[in-house]
Amino acid sequence: MTAAPGILSGSPQPPAGNAQRVNAAPALAKTMWTEADFAAMNWHDAAVHAIALESAPPRSSRLLVDLDYIVERVPPEGPAGAAGFWVCPATLVFGEARDLAADVNRPGPGFELILDAIRRSGPDEDGTFVWNLVGRLFSIGLRASGFTQYLRRAPVCAAGPRLSAGERGGLSFDERGYAR
Repeated sequence: MTAAPGILSGSPQPPAGNAQRVNAAPALAKTMWTEADFAAMNWHDAAVHAIALESAPPRSSRLLVDLDYIVERVPPEGPAGAAGFWVCPATLVFGEARDLAADVNRPGPGFELILDAIRRSGPDEDGTFVWNLVGRLFSIGLRASGFTQYLRRAPVCAAGPRLSAGERGGLSFDERGYAR
């Protein structure tokens, strides 16, 4: 099993009623992450389900992202086995945000947004970072002091990196980590 350093902690817990794979659910070190954890995090293949812009004039605004965060990739079992994923629905919040720029090019009927990476540069003299959410045929850039990401539900074992609406509890921008 492969996970980003610092994401997992302790011994595995038994899966919650998932018959797809026999691997135990990963034990997570925590359910709320911040920019201090940036180096240990990886958003590659994270599915974006919804984006909200929260305006708060005259102060800075917030960008909220509802996504499926992959906490662990499970390698294929045997030569013909399929890989699996342990995925949590998550809310990613960029606080004190400004200077938003976005480019979305999704031809055809599907609006699926899949992240390749989140990059940052800075900080500038005000302690603000430039954040870039880069995906397949889309990008979102902004300035923000940091982020908080909340894992809203325990990891679900899935055949792919995207959870169904039922597995994730629908769309949500809830800013609470699940109780471990």
